[in-house]
Amino acid sequence: MLMRLSMLRSAALFFSLPACAFAANSVVNLSHYDMMRPDFAAMKSEGILGVIHEATYPRLERDTKYFERQQAATRAGLLWGAYHYGNGTDPIRQADHFLSVVSNAWAQTDPAARSNGVLLVLDFEKNGHYPGGTMRVDQAIAFVQRIHERTGKYPGIYSGEYNMRQTLGSRNVSGVQKSILAKCWLWLANYSSQPRATSPWDFWHLWQYCGDGRCKLPRSAYPKSVANILKAERNIFNGSRTALQTFWQERAWTPGGEKPRREPERTLTAEL
Repeated sequence: MLMRLSMLRSAALFFSLPACAFAANSVVNLSHYDMMRPDFAAMKSEGILGVIHEATYPRLERDTKYFERQQAATRAGLLWGAYHYGNGTDPIRQADHFLSVVSNAWAQTDPAARSNGVLLVLDFEKNGHYPGGTMRVDQAIAFVQRIHERTGKYPGIYSGEYNMRQTLGSRNVSGVQKSILAKCWLWLANYSSQPRATSPWDFWHLWQYCGDGRCKLPRSAYPKSVANILKAERNIFNGSRTALQTFWQERAWTPGGEKPRREPERTLTAEL
């Protein structure tokens, strides 16, 4: 009886522990809106493994902080990622501009820091502060297909959990469209609870639990700051630290090794 009670207590403790107890709380995302000079060496000492930074945003703008922070972060030994904030204009042009900015910056990086490549992401959320309106599902598909066509890699897709669920739950989104998006890895934002599986994905890969210091979760388990950034954007990977490193290396793009460019395929995206 005592052994059974002990096992029940252990099981209760296991299921009551926060997600970050079994996952890697090791990713920070940044953009030009973060005005401070991030201390990447301190980030690494606090357990951060990777940084995902905005590279481009509407209309065809380059994040002015991207290059210098890439240099500093990779010199500190951190993994590097880049995201594009999408809008409702030509998705092929957006993808090509994004890859151009990422590639040009990477070419100027210390060769010793290039071994892990760049993890690519499409920021697919409701656009309320950049020009060009919100990116539609068919445009997101055209964007990720263009990225895959040129790099051989499908990017991640980032959005708020509610927005992603509402957008892809629409009757106007077909099964074919969902099957294409499912080739991308999923990054969800939810500042009050752990995200649920969002169709067509079986699980999330990254969870942004804190944005600009906004977080309704217990600070003891879900820190809101990192290094010298008091109001950080922090993320939990759905797996161990070792799994995160493997995930990053397998999905990252090494600029300079892209596939030959050709005209985008019209058949599939036109039918979508």
